[in-house]
Amino acid sequence: MQDIFDPAVSTATIARVRRLGPDSRGLWGRMAVGQMLAHCCVTYEMVFDGNHRKPNPLVRLLLKSFLKKTVVSEKPYKRNAATGGGFLIRDTRDCETEKERLIAYIQRTQQSGAAWFDGRESLSFGPLSRQEWNNMFDKHLDHHLRQFGV
Repeated sequence: MQDIFDPAVSTATIARVRRLGPDSRGLWGRMAVGQMLAHCCVTYEMVFDGNHRKPNPLVRLLLKSFLKKTVVSEKPYKRNAATGGGFLIRDTRDCETEKERLIAYIQRTQQSGAAWFDGRESLSFGPLSRQEWNNMFDKHLDHHLRQFGV
């Protein structure tokens, strides 16, 4: 995995995001580019904005038991994997607006640094190491940027 806390990696990732435009089409899946960008922002919203609720204890236990390893490991996501309900973006989103939001989140993550994330609690999985946060952010973005050919 790349180190998303490294400024050079953040800059390269942002360059990939900037290559997306309203006419970008996915190589798989059903999301339009604006929806995909908004979908990628959800992980960051959960960390920085506090506008998502922590799942109830039973759901959280299930997420930690059955999904956490898939999300925070280095193994890439499969194409067309199911998307969790809180990550579904059903409405139309403006590509440029969502692109700028995602870029701002990537920059904020890099500027916050690995130490800020180490041991920080994920709403779904509880405390994560800096490496688990890194893997989750990098793997998710890379999956969707590849989905749209950048």
